[in-house]
Amino acid sequence: MNIKKAKGLLGLAGALGGAVAAVSGFRNARAKNDKLALANAIASIAVALTGAALAVRALRKDELA
Repeated sequence: MNIKKAKGLLGLAGALGGAVAAVSGFRNARAKNDKLALANAIASIAVALTGAALAVRALRKDELA
């Protein structure tokens, strides 16, 4: 396994971990009806999705090269 592929996989794992934490925060915010925490959780989910998309793109570029 080369270094670029390892970095891509670690990036994907980090994004998935962030997504799990963000969804947990989303559930807690909805349960408490906290609008500010809900906005933060939604933004965190967006960040996690973007990170996952970037990691997948990096992995695909590595496969094509």
